[in-house]
Amino acid sequence: MAGRFDWDERKNAENRRKHGVAFASAREAFLDPARVIARDLAHSTAEERYYCFGRAGDGILTVRFTYRRGVIRIFGAGFWRRGRRIYEEANSILG
Repeated sequence: MAGRFDWDERKNAENRRKHGVAFASAREAFLDPARVIARDLAHSTAEERYYCFGRAGDGILTVRFTYRRGVIRIFGAGFWRRGRRIYEEANSILG
């Protein structure tokens, strides 16, 4: 699922400050062959939004994103327990 990525630099700086994750690093989650993609039903309004749960470094990263004209647009990223749980549950069923 590797592809082109885009993000807002102000959101990127805010995300680094709040969650310690740069969006450039968040791309790594998409390279995980065991990644899980799920629709973001709580925040989807004008456009479809998604979560990518994937391994990045020593942890499981949750990345919020959408697709715009064939580009993955990242909105947020962090190492959250809920994302790790979803990833582990999905992979235990598949594995």
